[in-house]
Amino acid sequence: MYDFIEKFISQVRETSLLEFIAVVTGIASVFFSKRENILVYPVGLINTIIYVYISIKGSLFGEASVNFYYTVMSIYGWILWARKDQQHQIVLHITKSSSKDWMRQLLFFAFFYITIFFALTWAKKAFYANTIPVMDAFASATAFTGMWLMAKKKVESWYWWIATNITSIPLYFIKGYALTSVYYFILLVIAFFGLIEWQQRARVVRQSTKFEFENQ
Repeated sequence: MYDFIEKFISQVRETSLLEFIAVVTGIASVFFSKRENILVYPVGLINTIIYVYISIKGSLFGEASVNFYYTVMSIYGWILWARKDQQHQIVLHITKSSSKDWMRQLLFFAFFYITIFFALTWAKKAFYANTIPVMDAFASATAFTGMWLMAKKKVESWYWWIATNITSIPLYFIKGYALTSVYYFILLVIAFFGLIEWQQRARVVRQSTKFEFENQ
């Protein structure tokens, strides 16, 4: 236990300014996401761009692809969340997934997990021995799924974020990024609160929609 703590403190002391900025903006973006605040995207872009660089440097190519994907999806989500109707009301609201939505999510996850796993397995054998295919592919595929669902304001995005964070905590610590490991622990805690808050918001939206339908 002492060795673990000593190693953790040593890694934190060696944390670069870039990693520190990435951690701070990442926590802020998840907080904005929890509050359904559109600032999640511009703030998140700072985080994802930095982590593309950090992940490549640490031979975490699955995570690098995730953060590149985050960057693209942040722009896509920013557009969706900003859309308004003729009455200047937000068009996209938080909702729960249907059975068909769940099936799409699972297929989406499976496709990316299998693709990333085999790509990383090849990379490990070819030239990057430090790659961890199983964990890296799982963290990446769940993150891909979570980001896609968040852009669509689906409650279930938080389940995928929770899975991503649980996997990323040990993954980054093994690679020597202790502060990022702590960062994912903080995100894990926020994700549980985000799930609860989005469930409540989805309930309000559902009740409001039902009320409007009954009074037409």
